Amino acid sequence: MAVIRKRVDRKTNKRTMLVYGLILLMMLGLVVRLFSLQVVNYEYYQKLVIDEITYELEVNPNRGEIYDRNGKLLATNITVYKIIISPQDIIDAMADDPGAVLTWTRTDERGEEKTSALPMNKLIATFFSEKLGVSYDMVIEKAAKDGRRYEVIATKVKDDVADEIRAFIDEYDLHKQIFLEAGTMRYYPYGSLACHVIGFTNADGAGVYGLESYYNNLLEGASGRYIEAQDPFGNDMPYDYESFIDAENGSSIVTTIDVTIQHALETQLREAYIDSEAGNRVTGIVMDVNTGAILAMATYPSFDLNDPYTLDEYSAKELARYEEGTDKYKEKYYELLYSMWTNKAVTDSYIPGSTFKIITAAMALEEDIVTPDTMFYCGGKKTVIKGVDPVHCHKTSGHGSLSFAVGLQQSCNVVFMDVGEKLGAEKFYNYLEAFGYKKRAGIDLPAEGGSIILARKSFDIDVLSQQIYAFGQNFNVSAVQQLTAISAVANGGYLLSPHLLSSIQDADGNIVTAYETNVVRQVISEATCRTLGEILEEGVSGNGGAKNAYVEGYKIAAKTGTSEKKDSKKEGLRVGSCVAYAPSDNPQVAAIIIVDEPSEGASYGSVVAAPYVGSLMGTVLPYIGIESADNEKNVMVSSYVGLSRKAAENALSYEGVKFEVVGDGDTVMYQVPASGSKITKDGGRVILYTGSESPEKTVKVPKLVGLTVSAANKKLVNLGLNIAISGPSGADATVIDQSVAEGTYVTRGTLVTIEVRHMDIADD
Repeated sequence: MAVIRKRVDRKTNKRTMLVYGLILLMMLGLVVRLFSLQVVNYEYYQKLVIDEITYELEVNPNRGEIYDRNGKLLATNITVYKIIISPQDIIDAMADDPGAVLTWTRTDERGEEKTSALPMNKLIATFFSEKLGVSYDMVIEKAAKDGRRYEVIATKVKDDVADEIRAFIDEYDLHKQIFLEAGTMRYYPYGSLACHVIGFTNADGAGVYGLESYYNNLLEGASGRYIEAQDPFGNDMPYDYESFIDAENGSSIVTTIDVTIQHALETQLREAYIDSEAGNRVTGIVMDVNTGAILAMATYPSFDLNDPYTLDEYSAKELARYEEGTDKYKEKYYELLYSMWTNKAVTDSYIPGSTFKIITAAMALEEDIVTPDTMFYCGGKKTVIKGVDPVHCHKTSGHGSLSFAVGLQQSCNVVFMDVGEKLGAEKFYNYLEAFGYKKRAGIDLPAEGGSIILARKSFDIDVLSQQIYAFGQNFNVSAVQQLTAISAVANGGYLLSPHLLSSIQDADGNIVTAYETNVVRQVISEATCRTLGEILEEGVSGNGGAKNAYVEGYKIAAKTGTSEKKDSKKEGLRVGSCVAYAPSDNPQVAAIIIVDEPSEGASYGSVVAAPYVGSLMGTVLPYIGIESADNEKNVMVSSYVGLSRKAAENALSYEGVKFEVVGDGDTVMYQVPASGSKITKDGGRVILYTGSESPEKTVKVPKLVGLTVSAANKKLVNLGLNIAISGPSGADATVIDQSVAEGTYVTRGTLVTIEVRHMDIADD
C-alpha cells in the first residue's frame, strides 16, 4: 500500500519555527531567571525565605544586682507573672455545656465556709477579684470578648500568689482558660532605704534615677536572640535556620553604702524633719574622710522604691488641696513626684552659712595670717565700704575682745570679715578653687548640681562680697561639695573624690574592677588640720555654738550654720545645718545634716541640725569600732540577783558604785536598776533587795521637761532615782524629754533618762 505524504506548506513551517523559537526564548529566560535567583541574588532571596519561615524572640538579660559594702542586697530581680485569660476558650467551654456550674468554697471574714455554684466566667471573676484585688466587672467584660485568646488580667504577680492561681487552675481544670506568663521585676528588699541613692527602673527595665541610672550600662547587660523556623501552619521545622544567641547578664555593683549607717542617718533626718516642721525637706550625708566613700546619703521625706509613683504622706496631703481629675491636680502631682524623687544632697545648692567658717579658718591658719591666739574685736558690726550699710554679727551687741579660736567657736561674723580682709581676694578665691567649690564634686550620681560663686574678676573689685563670703553667706554650694571640703580638713588636708562605687562584679560574683581612692590635691597641711580639729572640738565640749552636737565619751569636731534663703519669694525662710567629723584627733567619718525651711521653734542650725548630727555620731562611732571614753564617768550595772549579800556588796564596792541594801536576808532577790543600765559613778546608786523585801512603786516621777540639767538632776537624786543624760554637756542645758512620764510611780533607784539640748544658740 502506497504511503501518501502530505506536503507542509511554507507558512505552516514558519509558524512552527516561530513557536519553537518562542519556547526556546522562554526557556532561556527561565534559565536566566533561575541563574539570577540561584546564583546572582541567592543570598538576597535566601534571606527573604528565611524571614518568611522564621521568627525571632528577644531574650532579656538579668539586670545586675546592687549591694551595700557588706554584701547586703539593695536591688535585685524577682520572678513575677502576667495573668492571662483566653475569652474564646471560656466561651467555648460554656457553650459546650450550657448551664454547667462549678462549686466555689471559701472562708468568709468570720471564719465560716461559704459555698457557691457559679458558671465558669463568674467563678474566674470571683476568684481573681478576691485573690488579685482586680475588678470583678473587668474580668467579666474581658471574658466575654468573642474571638480573643489573650486578655491580661494582672501583672507583676509574685510567686506565692502565682502558686495559688496554679492550684485553682488544676482544681477546676482551667488549663485552656487561664495561663501564666513569667517575667522579671526589679525588687528593692529595703523598700525606701537609700531610695534617693539607689534610684529605680522604668517599665522597660532601664534605670531612670540614682545608681540605677548612672550605672545603667553596666547593670543592664545585652539582650540575646532566639530564632525558630515554622511552616505556614505554625509547626516547628527541623531546619538549620534555628539559632540561639545568649544574653549577656548585667554586671553587679558593690556600693560604699552601709545599711546600718544609712538607717541611722535616715532615723535622724526623720526626727529633724518632724521636730522642725521643715518646709522644704531635710538631707544628710555620712562620708569616710580617708577614702571619700559615701557611707550614707539620704533625703527625707523618702519614698518606696517598689512603689515609686505613690506620693509620700506629706506630699499626698499637699496634693489633697487640689480637686482630683483637674489639670491643676495632675500638674501638682507630677511637681510633687519629681520633687520627691530628687536627691537634695546632690542636685540642690544652699548657702552654707557659718559651717563655711571652717574653710576660711583653714585658709587663714595655712597662710599664717592668724594663730589660735590672735586677738580680734567685735563691736557687733563692721563697715566695709564707707557710705554702705555695715554688716552685722549675729550677736548684735558684739563679742568684744576675743581670740581667733573663740571667734570660730562662737561663730563671730566680724572676726571672719577681718580674716577675709587679711587674706585678700586672690588668695581667698584660689582656696575656693583648691577646696573644690568651683567645680562639681564629680560624684557618681546623675544630675549633680554645682556652686553659685562670683567669678574671680568680680572678686577683685567687690571687697564687700568677698568679706561676706568669708563668713559663709551670699553664695551657694551643694551638700556633697561642702562635706567633701570639710573632709579635706579632717583627713590631713587632702581633697578626695566622693564616690558610691566600691567594685564591679561579673555575673559569677568575680570582682572585675575595684575603686581606688582618688586624691585630687593636697589643699592644706596636716598641722593646720590638727589645730582646727582641736579648736572645733573645744567648741563642742565647751561653750561653743556647736555644743548640741556633743556625744558623751567622744571627741567631736563640729560647726553649725544658718543662712537666709535669698531666692525665695517668702521672706524670713532659713536653712539650718551642721557639719561634724570624729574622732577629732583621729578622724574617720564626717557628717552633714541640712534642714531646709525649719518653721517650728528656733531656726538656727545649732538647734535644728546639731543635736541630730550628735545622735548620728553617737550611733555611727561605736558601730565602726571607735571606743567611748565615758567609762571614766559611767558604769554599766551588772546582775547581782542570786548572789549572796556579801558577794554583791564586794562586787559593787570593787566597781566603785554606791549601793543600798534593803532587808536582812543573805541572798539578793531583786535589784534596781536592772542589769545593763548605765549610771553615773558619782551620783548613781544600786538598791539591793534581800530576804522577803521586794521593790515597791512608791516614788512619783516629777515633771523634768523645761528644767535645766542641774535642776532635773537635783530633783531625781532627792527622790532616790538614778539619772542618765542624753545630749550635750552643760548644767544649763534644757530638758526636752524624759524616759519615764511625769506622774508615773516607780521604785527607788529607777533609772530616768533625760534628753537635753541648748535652745538659745545663734550661729549666723
